[in-house]
Amino acid sequence: MAFRWRIRHKLMLGFGLVLGLMGLMLFGTLVGLLPCMDAMKSIRSKLDEADAANELVRELSQLRPPGVPDGRNIEAANKQVQSAKEKLALYENALRDTVSRRRDPDKGRLEWDLVEALKQRFATLEDNLKPTDIEARVEWGPNATTNGLFRPYQERVHAGIQDLSQTDRDLREQINKDIKSRFDDGKQAYLLSMWIVISTCVVGGIMTLGLVRFVYGWIFYPIRDLEQGACRVAQGDFEHRIDLHSGDEMEELATAFNEMTSRLDEMYGDLAHQVNERSRQLVRSERLASVGFLAAGVAHEINNPLASIAFCSEALESRVKDILAKSPANAEVITKYLRMIQEEAFRCKAITQRLLEFSRGSDRKRGATDLAELVQSVLDMVQHLQNYKGRRIVFEPTSTVEAWVNAQEIKSVVLNLIVNALESMDEGGVLTITLGQRDRMAELVFADTGCGMTPEILENIFEPFFTRSRTGKGTGLGLSISHRVITQHGGEIEATSPGSNQGSTFTVRLPLNPADTVKEDVLGRAAA
Repeated sequence: MAFRWRIRHKLMLGFGLVLGLMGLMLFGTLVGLLPCMDAMKSIRSKLDEADAANELVRELSQLRPPGVPDGRNIEAANKQVQSAKEKLALYENALRDTVSRRRDPDKGRLEWDLVEALKQRFATLEDNLKPTDIEARVEWGPNATTNGLFRPYQERVHAGIQDLSQTDRDLREQINKDIKSRFDDGKQAYLLSMWIVISTCVVGGIMTLGLVRFVYGWIFYPIRDLEQGACRVAQGDFEHRIDLHSGDEMEELATAFNEMTSRLDEMYGDLAHQVNERSRQLVRSERLASVGFLAAGVAHEINNPLASIAFCSEALESRVKDILAKSPANAEVITKYLRMIQEEAFRCKAITQRLLEFSRGSDRKRGATDLAELVQSVLDMVQHLQNYKGRRIVFEPTSTVEAWVNAQEIKSVVLNLIVNALESMDEGGVLTITLGQRDRMAELVFADTGCGMTPEILENIFEPFFTRSRTGKGTGLGLSISHRVITQHGGEIEATSPGSNQGSTFTVRLPLNPADTVKEDVLGRAAA
């Protein structure tokens, strides 16, 4: 299974990128800041060394060769040398502090060499300030400088002072070089830090814009589409679908929302169909009720005259036998007409009896009935009918299905549906009967290959006195009575057909449990 980017993964990615950018900016800042701080500290220490070196220079600049190498002048010169050495000691302490704090790249190696050189030159200068034995025995007069006796001594001391000054200049030049070097190092670190920070800011800005765009695509746009879809569904548009391919919970939510709207659309369509069907059933029930009242009155009014006609014709037939024996030519015609009167009278009486049964309804008891046995018993009886010849009925139940029904009433319904199917088929036609269970209901399906039905016929197929019989002998009450029987049982009967000459299918659903039957029976009786 391919890895799916969940919202938490995307947020973690964005959070990681932000942390990475912040870390990179911190790294760039530290890259420049730390070396700059080291350079500043080093420069500060070097400036302290430079101050000490300047003090040393100031002391050295005050050194002068003594005018006459007598004791007093030599002592004064030695004091100046000692003062300069103290300044050198102060510089040495400053240098030691710099090296101990690791603020000199080469650990002050060159500076220490120059300090040692200065110490040696101070020692040489101190030696030069001492006169030789010969010079010490000479009595110096006021003209010693002019007569050249003091010149070697003075030149020797002056050379020592010059050596010290030169070494001190070298020391200051080294300090300045170190300061410049540390400044250049800090500048390079600063430029590197600026390059890293600016680059990181540019990349961070681009990535931030990208993250904002992705966040809109991952969260805001899906939420907007979900909100719009919910609004359209709230307005009754159940066919609207949300198309999301974010690969996260939003897509799963959109899929669930689409499934919900699909089910709502199906339920709405089914509800509309049920409402239409219930409306039609209500109208049909009102018509049936009206027909029932009319049928009851008509049946009571014409039942007795029909019985009288039938009895009178039978009595007349028995009495005219002797008379007809004397006139054979008219006997056959009279007998034929009398029998026709009897048959039509009994036929009318049967119609009125059915009308009475239709108007009174049924109060017969119900119980668990094996529908497979019931259908098979009807098929055993149908095999002797004239319409069965040349036609075939297929019924092969795969399981036992028991429904809570009145066996005689359901048997009449099954017989009516089978007879109607046989009448609608020509020779070679096939009626297929299937039995099963669906949604806690027993389901009987009668599918024939007969003449089929148009939408107009399907619309009125269960109306009283509406018939589509090809023989023209039907009364149009069979399907109406069947519909009423099934409705009183808490079931359903439905007729479908692809069209004319394409066969028909009748589906009968009956409850399996008595509770559903009682509930629907009360509703059916109330509607009737």
